[in-house]
Amino acid sequence: MVSLANRCDIPVAAGAQHPLFQKLITAEFWHGKNGLAGVELPASKCKVDSHFGPDLIIQLVHASPHEITLVPVGPLTNIALAVEKDPSIVPLVKEVILMGGSISGGNVNASAEANIFNDPEAAQVVFQAGWPLTMVGLEVGDKALFTQKYLDELAKTHGPINDFIVAVLKHLVNLSAQFGSPGTPMYDPSAVAVAVDGTLVKTRDMHVDVETRGEFTRGETVGNRHLTVEHNVLHGDHYVIEGVDKVEPNAKVCVDVDADRFLQLFVSRIGSK
Repeated sequence: MVSLANRCDIPVAAGAQHPLFQKLITAEFWHGKNGLAGVELPASKCKVDSHFGPDLIIQLVHASPHEITLVPVGPLTNIALAVEKDPSIVPLVKEVILMGGSISGGNVNASAEANIFNDPEAAQVVFQAGWPLTMVGLEVGDKALFTQKYLDELAKTHGPINDFIVAVLKHLVNLSAQFGSPGTPMYDPSAVAVAVDGTLVKTRDMHVDVETRGEFTRGETVGNRHLTVEHNVLHGDHYVIEGVDKVEPNAKVCVDVDADRFLQLFVSRIGSK
């Protein structure tokens, strides 16, 4: 894809082969056997960076302190591995804008969003690291549906990048139609869009934890909206609520999006390529 875009200057490195503590889950059902909706691209003119993905993250952050925004759009394994190997990168990262999570139910099951579900332990590391973090979850993607209207608009433009993206989106729009949806949720592009223009979304400060043990809730992002927890003290054989403790927010959680403005931004950016 970077070759298609003539951007061999952008380093691409192989990351982790599996999540931290669970088996890998692959998504050919949604994304095709090659992960690109079955669209075949020309052989790459670019070379793979020899670094391990987390090591490349560490290197780039140290080389450009306070300038790097991390925009993970998949499971957070590589980000977590980078933090665990070199915690000193945390204050050097400008911000993290991640696609993942939900405070209103999941998309792989009743409670969990796919990227978080695929490595909950890594997600918990990333949420608790202590850097500025924005969670662009299902509340954004599920509202910003790329419908046939936008597809037709984008298809009027042509070029190697445009044609590739139109082919991928056509696959996703058709797949969504099989499930009764008028369009495909724009999950991954939404995080990139927020990095480009933060005014596209409304956010709310919360303390977010990732459930790693629940039988029905593993992978759920649990947002504390009130930023308090009851303070219970043991008295003999029972606990007494003696007040509330404050908890600090660790994430800006996107709760709404200007969907049409976001989708028009996407079409205009891709349409110029």
